[in-house]
Amino acid sequence: MYGIVELRKLKVSDYEEAKAVMLRAYGDWGAYWREEQIAKLIQKFPEGQLVICVNNKIVAVALSIIIDYSRFGTNHTFREVVGDYSFSTHNPKGDTLYGIEIFVEPKQRGRRFGRRLYDARKELCEEMNLRGILFGGRMPNYHKYKDQLSPKEYLRKVKSREISDPTLNFQMSNDFHPIKVMQNYLPGDAESGDYAVLLEWDNIYYQQEKAIIHKSNVRLGLIQWQMRLYKSEAEMLEQAEYFIDALAAYRADFALLPELFNAPLLANYNHLNEAEAFRQLSTHTESIKKTMAHFAVKYNINIITGSMPEVINNQTYNVGFLCKRNGEIDRYEKIHITPDETKYWAIKGGTQIKTFDTDCGKIGVLVCYDVEFPELGRLLAEQGMRILFVPFLTDTQTAYHRVRHCAQARAIENECFVAICGSVGNLPKVENMDIQYARSAVLTPCDFAFPDTGVKSEATPNNETVLVADVDLSLLEDLHSRGSVNNLKNRRTDLYEVIRKDTEQK
Repeated sequence: MYGIVELRKLKVSDYEEAKAVMLRAYGDWGAYWREEQIAKLIQKFPEGQLVICVNNKIVAVALSIIIDYSRFGTNHTFREVVGDYSFSTHNPKGDTLYGIEIFVEPKQRGRRFGRRLYDARKELCEEMNLRGILFGGRMPNYHKYKDQLSPKEYLRKVKSREISDPTLNFQMSNDFHPIKVMQNYLPGDAESGDYAVLLEWDNIYYQQEKAIIHKSNVRLGLIQWQMRLYKSEAEMLEQAEYFIDALAAYRADFALLPELFNAPLLANYNHLNEAEAFRQLSTHTESIKKTMAHFAVKYNINIITGSMPEVINNQTYNVGFLCKRNGEIDRYEKIHITPDETKYWAIKGGTQIKTFDTDCGKIGVLVCYDVEFPELGRLLAEQGMRILFVPFLTDTQTAYHRVRHCAQARAIENECFVAICGSVGNLPKVENMDIQYARSAVLTPCDFAFPDTGVKSEATPNNETVLVADVDLSLLEDLHSRGSVNNLKNRRTDLYEVIRKDTEQK
């Protein structure tokens, strides 16, 4: 397991733990913030002091203040901008978030915690309607070139990738652009030759009048997966990581994979009958789950893993996992099993019907055939579901359209968004998995605030691709109260209702 990841505000009681991480992060430099300084920052601007914890242990810290850009502009030193370390320069009515510090536990580097802190700063900047983020970036590799290159020439070569500077390269890859080389910004920084690069990120949502911005958009990423033969599980997961990385680059909140996306690995068990081969495929499930959980944290994206076989008490189930970007993992089950799945793979239907809490609200997952049963969608809607994810696997257009039309009905009757995602291509060496057909899509209710057709976006049929679409959850709230029709409100519960036969969620 990779641990539970939590992003939260820094507390004064965290000081000793945060100090220890900082000392390890900076090694021989030996500098660290004093407790009274951290306490003052928290007192002045608690929202700007952030930590990332793994299993309740601090692994990364970010400190910041708000300044008035017109007071400092692009000509200042670090000591000046932090008010000689008193932070008297913090101005709650200012217009710019100024980054004071980010450091990461050395053993935790490579898990993109620095990027997550930068993303959190950007979100804070948008929420507070600030014009942007500003900070001085070190040039830790400049000392290797200072006899041959001026700071300006060094920066130009870093930007063109002729020279590698891990700090500047990382910051620029996170959408920060250099605006000036500053001399004597942080005296004593021998590695940088006492130079620094002033970096800036512009908030495109900034409004001069300090309007309150309520963000309700959720970005969905669907991976329309090509079924192809892989030499190993690692090779298959490398392809999955490629798509997850691409969706993360578009700042998607979710990545959805199709049902049984790992079916190409069945080719390794063709010498067995279909049921036994499917059971052998389940030996990959645990390691795939752990790898997907790692990807979720690494790329800061919630991953819905489609589905995979799992054997419990000698029974084979079709299950999937919601791997959250905070490190948590939830499990869901396919409830209804098709006749062919029973005949060839001896799958048993699950019993779990529940929604999942995410950082984008409540979601539900119904695997393929399950979406053809309206009772399940209704039960999830009654639990507060706003987005329904449907990973599917269909061989023919007729099978696909059963899933597609039923998913569209679920969006209308439950007043929610529905994302369906399937596989394409052929697996000639895998029994009972010869061909696939899919056209992944994001579907909506049909009312004035939504597309007339109820189709937000859809992929090219039968091509490997990703589909990225934004859905606005605030439109659902408006639909519930002021829609042309109110499917959820107008049910005749005096005549009928949908209930579980047992109330215990297994």
